[in-house]
Amino acid sequence: MEAAADFLVKRNNVLNVNPLVANIDITTAASDWLWAVFAVMLASAIGLLAWGHSRPIGERAFHELAAALCFTASVAYFSMASDLGAAAVPVEFVRGGTLGENWVALGVTDPTRSIWYARYIDWTITTPMLLLSLVLATGMPLSQIFGLIFFDIVMIITGLLGALTPSRYKWGFFTFGCVAMLWIFYVLMFTARKSATLLGSDYAKAYTVSASVLAVLWFVYPIIWGVADGGNVITPTSEMVAYGVLDLLAKPVFSFIHMMQISRLDYARLGFSSSKVSDGAHQGLLHEKGPMSQSATPRPSTVVGDGNAFHNAPATQAHAQPQVAV
Repeated sequence: MEAAADFLVKRNNVLNVNPLVANIDITTAASDWLWAVFAVMLASAIGLLAWGHSRPIGERAFHELAAALCFTASVAYFSMASDLGAAAVPVEFVRGGTLGENWVALGVTDPTRSIWYARYIDWTITTPMLLLSLVLATGMPLSQIFGLIFFDIVMIITGLLGALTPSRYKWGFFTFGCVAMLWIFYVLMFTARKSATLLGSDYAKAYTVSASVLAVLWFVYPIIWGVADGGNVITPTSEMVAYGVLDLLAKPVFSFIHMMQISRLDYARLGFSSSKVSDGAHQGLLHEKGPMSQSATPRPSTVVGDGNAFHNAPATQAHAQPQVAV
């Protein structure tokens, strides 16, 4: 057993190939953990994509969105496991016990800590995807969805700016991010939930379960930020474990829970289709087939104001599909 353990330790020589950039940085054990999270993220992306392709083509949007966000997270974790995607930033609070180092004895007066900008790039891409996977199943107006995504980006970018700031001004950015997060919670718990109830009790129940799970998980993120990038209380290795567990719960675990909820619902009530063919492409196909094929070709899709398509829908008011508000 000891020989096998030694072999595995020797196999992970990331910190020799990609040297540490800061005084306070990750360990080989942290890299091992990050590789494990990378593997779970990648496997989840493949599983969600396969699950989506087992469904009709018009009912794959949510599964493919979930697969895309897990794949994005896998790239970020590949970067962090490889000890790449970090910058050294002087810490505001010098903790003598951090990583067991006595900075005074070592002659280091301004120790630096690794700030993993790769993680924030991941969040900038994946958190809007998570919100979209929620609110697209509520029928919420697109104008409100745009606002929700905006505040989500504000939350992530201010978190990055705060992490890269070595002075106490970082807490100003932290406050901006927390205010944006509270607004997101308000929209999810009230505006989006009210919209979901208009689609039916089944949609409202599915949304409430998924939104509650995500909100509870997201509430923990600023706490970890405060004791890691903000306060330098915990080590980068502990930070990686904490964020890794949260990301696993908030991305693949949440995605599978949400997909199980969505898969039971009637997509037609959402009023959009993920299998739309543009009018230009449709006319091009008719031109290639020749004029004789036009009479046998189904009616082109009727497109509503938000760009969603209803295939072969008659133009009469009596058969019109509900439109998504903009």
